[in-house]
Amino acid sequence: MSAIGDCILTLPVACAIRDHWPNAHLAWVIESGAAPLLAGHPCIDELIVLPRGWLKSIDRIQRLRKQLQALKIDVSIDPQSIFKSAFACRLSGAPHRIGFDGEYGRELSRWMNNSRLQNRQPHIVDRSLELLEPLGIYSPEVHFRLPVDLQQQLTMKDFLDRVVKHTTFAVLNPGAGWKSKRWPHERYADIARHLGKQHAMPSVIVWADSHEQSWSDEIVKASTGHAFLAPPTNLRQLAELSRMARLFVGSDTGPLHLAAALDTPCVGMYGTTRPKDCGPYGPYCIALQQRYDSGRRRERRRLNNDAMKLITVDHVCKVCDQLLDRTSQLYTRNEVA
Repeated sequence: MSAIGDCILTLPVACAIRDHWPNAHLAWVIESGAAPLLAGHPCIDELIVLPRGWLKSIDRIQRLRKQLQALKIDVSIDPQSIFKSAFACRLSGAPHRIGFDGEYGRELSRWMNNSRLQNRQPHIVDRSLELLEPLGIYSPEVHFRLPVDLQQQLTMKDFLDRVVKHTTFAVLNPGAGWKSKRWPHERYADIARHLGKQHAMPSVIVWADSHEQSWSDEIVKASTGHAFLAPPTNLRQLAELSRMARLFVGSDTGPLHLAAALDTPCVGMYGTTRPKDCGPYGPYCIALQQRYDSGRRRERRRLNNDAMKLITVDHVCKVCDQLLDRTSQLYTRNEVA
């Protein structure tokens, strides 16, 4: 309902339902931070947008209940399966509430969802799609179908034409919501220099807040002219920039999953999360991990980034080279077309 990466990785559920039932009405309950990315999605009829902290407001809960029950919902699907998401499903009045049992049926969700499945697949994309089996949807094709925003695409093209002046470029994302997910930001300058020297490919450094902007400034200065600072971007602008990129490099964050959903070749770096659970999804993605720091989510979030530091610059550069070589024919075909 709030994490951008998880929202993106759950989009194939909406796409599969739309393919199976073209005339169904699909509503998605989401918090305000991630909502702009899903607005206008061709498989979603209605976004029900909630402010952060809505669960602490009796008035907001009552209004959500009224809004949901007016839709006369038949089925709710709860891929997150925690108290907050299961409570929203319960408020909807849907008689058939599907969620997870076992490891992924967390908090009080198992008592609120009345149709519970034990997942077989670990990755969030695959296990979320398993929730559709009670509806007769088995092993659907995975689609994300994020629509093109022409206005934001033109904005990003203008930046590229004015500043980068190169049609082929990489996007590097040094930020992450958890400190334990961050690869040392100074190493991104090494990646930018490698891509510039070996592939004649400049890098665009994206950022989300003042701290990340400061790191990005340092990366650009240390790149010896091979990296450029991105302008402030909203989610749709970031999507269009990533859609046009030849390569995306970053850790387990929403921007990484966004780029992967757009079929951009991705290199993802992992420490306190596991690629088998939430790696960048797609045939043009490679995830790197030297060590997994296990523990409960709250514990992993509070760890330092020692596991990320074990991933070397040399390893990332080699994987970037492999991925660029592997996808070169794909991009040549696109350019010819």
